[in-house]
Parts: sequence; C-alpha cells; structure tokens
Amino acid sequence: MSKQLESILQRQDEYVPKSARVSYIPISFVRGKGAKLYDCDGNEYIDFLASASSANIGHGNEEIAQAVYGQMTELSQYISAYFPSGPMIDLAEKVSRMTGRPDMMVSFSCTGSASIDGAIKYARGYTGRPKIVSFSESYHGSTYGAISVSKLTNSMRRKIGPLLPECETFNYPVCLRCQYHQAPENCALDCLEQIRYAFRHYLPADEVAAFLVEPIAGDAGLIVPPARFFQDLAALCRENGILLISDEINQGVGRTGRMFAMDNFGVECDLYVLGKSFGGGLPLGAVVGRREVMESLESPAHAFTMSGNAACCTASLKMLEIMERENLFEEAFQKGVYLRERFLKMQEEFPVIGEVRGIGLNIGVDLVTDRKTMEKNYPAAAKISYYCMKHGLLLTFVGQSSLRVQPPLVITREELDQAVEIIHAALTAYTAGELSDSILEKIQGW
Repeated sequence: MSKQLESILQRQDEYVPKSARVSYIPISFVRGKGAKLYDCDGNEYIDFLASASSANIGHGNEEIAQAVYGQMTELSQYISAYFPSGPMIDLAEKVSRMTGRPDMMVSFSCTGSASIDGAIKYARGYTGRPKIVSFSESYHGSTYGAISVSKLTNSMRRKIGPLLPECETFNYPVCLRCQYHQAPENCALDCLEQIRYAFRHYLPADEVAAFLVEPIAGDAGLIVPPARFFQDLAALCRENGILLISDEINQGVGRTGRMFAMDNFGVECDLYVLGKSFGGGLPLGAVVGRREVMESLESPAHAFTMSGNAACCTASLKMLEIMERENLFEEAFQKGVYLRERFLKMQEEFPVIGEVRGIGLNIGVDLVTDRKTMEKNYPAAAKISYYCMKHGLLLTFVGQSSLRVQPPLVITREELDQAVEIIHAALTAYTAGELSDSILEKIQGW
C-alpha cells in the first residue's frame, strides 16, 4: 500500500464514521474517463460498477462539464421552490414527455432516498390510506422513510427506531430460489397469492396506499422477476384502488435499454422514482407521476431548498441529450445481450455459476456451491471480486453471491472483452483453488 493511500485511509478512519461506509478493498479514485477509472497510485481499472449505477453516462464527460460550468458561472442555484428556473422546468418537461403519457408531472429532490420519501407522501396523500407495501431484500435508500420500506439488512435498522409505521412486507419473486418450491414452467405465482391471502385475512386492501417495488431487485442480487408477476400485481392494484410505485433509482435512465426499467415488463405505474444516474454525475432525484396524484398534496409538502437546482438540472438535461444523440439506450440493451452470452458460455465451463440474469447492462452472475441446491456461494463472490479488482477490473457483488455487472453505458466492446477475460481468469483461479481464504478478511461488501 502506498503512503498516499495509507494517508487517505487513516484520515477516513479519523473523520468519516463507519456508518457512512461499505467496505470492499482500499482503493481511492482520483480520475475517470468513459468506462475507465484511475486511482491515487495511477492504476487503471475498467469500471463494472458505474459508481453503484450512478454513472450511466460514464466519467469525465466534457460536454456535461462545460454545460455545468456555463450554468455555474451564471447561477448555480436559487431556491426553485420559490422561484422556478429554466433548467428545472426544461427537465421536468423533458422527463414528462419521455414517459409517453400526457398527464405526468415531476417533483425534484436531491437524492433518490428523498424521492422515495416523496413517493410515500404522495401515495398516502392521494389515497388517504396509511399502509405502504414493499418486498423482501429490497433497498430503497437511507432516509427514514426509505429505510422503513427497505428490507435488505439489519445493520441499517438497528438502534434507530421507531421507523415509519404501517410498512408491510411480502416476498419478492426470486425464481432461482423460490420460497414456494415451484419451477418456472409450472409456477402459479404463489408470491402473488400470499398478497391475496393477506387481503382476505389480515391486511385490508382498502388501507393500502401503494406497493413500492424494484423492477429488478438490485442489492438483492439483480433479480429479474417474470413479467406476469408485475402485470398481475398491477391488475391487483387497479382492482383495489392501490397505487403502484416503481423504484427506478438503480435500474432507470437507460440501464436496461429503457428510460424506466418497468417498461420492459409492459406495465405502467402511477409513480416512478429516479435518482443515482439521473443527475448526470450530480446529486438529483425525482418523483415522476400522474398529475392527480402529484397534485394531491398542498404546498410545501415536498419542497427542498436545493432540489431541482439549475446546475444539477443542466447536467441531467445534457446527459439525456447525449444519450438520445448517441443512442445509448439501445446500445445498453445490445451490449447487455452480448455480455450475457459471454457469461452463459462461462456458465458451461464453470459449475460455480448457477445463473446469469439481467436486462441491458444490468447483469447478475449468481455464484453457487452446488447447482442442485443453488446455495449461495459468498466466498466465491468475494474472492472473485477481489481478484478482479487486483487485476484492473472494478467488480463487486450483491445479495451475498451475485457478481454485480453494471458498467457505464458508454463502455466499448473492447473494454467488455477485456473485462470478461479478467473474470474468466478469476473463475479459473478460483476453480483451481488458487484464491486463499485470507481474501475473505480483506473484502466485505454488503
């Protein structure tokens, strides 16, 4: 470890609490360009994390930098809740039109987490009902409302209660490890039947304001449910006057080839929540929803001093312009098809790969101890991620056993091939027993 990195880590321990960190391995990045990153010691990495899916446009984009610089020299921000700015209105109109629906409005915040809180407010305000339903192993953010509906890890929830009341939970459809012991070919969607049962016996449907769901469960392992689950869930919501909210913070803004990942399942939602990559590299979140829902609250029920500020909205507008001009949504989808094919070939070679799943540049490679039991293989995920990071590929894991493959949408085919070669080498080393258990002391993750 270099003296420079050692100094950074020491000062981090001194000034930044562990509650604000998730440890992988010690790297400090200082520069990025496209899908490449460079650390404080000059080492180069291919980025397969895209800053936790917040850098869909990649790094060091000069057009965005120039647009933001120009706006900053004019007016970086002035409270848009009091006095609307041009970039905020332009972005609201742009996003509304991108939905393809005539009745959509946009409410801005500074983060995805705050926008989750906003979606909860709008759902309760519109329906007059208290209960919000989310799903097991979901992650929706770190504000109090977002933590209350997140069901991923106890460490987020310890010592901070009471949390938001009236939050219910049901099982997310994880077909690889179906809790109802069904195979996909004869699945009766018992994961939906559990909700119907609850409505009949202990959870009055007319007290439920909304279902909040990730179209792809990111931190649970990039789980992709069958389309009919979402279609039937949407129908169940319509039957009972319940709103359907799609958390697009992780999978939205082109990552699956669509602006909204839920569009891949043929479902229209009442509210969509954006964050992470939405700001084009700057902090920006939004709730996008039906006019009558969005107009259900009085001023200033969801207003923030810095939300929708001119600099962040300018970055977002320029990012969306670039994405459309360079056809990055379609590029993401096609690159995802190519990448999944490469992983499926590796699955034939390496028994440790239990499943390859995903849409677009949003792929989970699930590692298992045995393909019959599909038991999660945390040691394999940790060791392979560590090997990759030590060999120039920034790769992490989620859901204890799934390699998280979410590169910037601007990544090239050549970079994809280089990354796959590193992963192949890591799998080869793991299979040969060359990756020491001591690695498990050096890498943690969620």
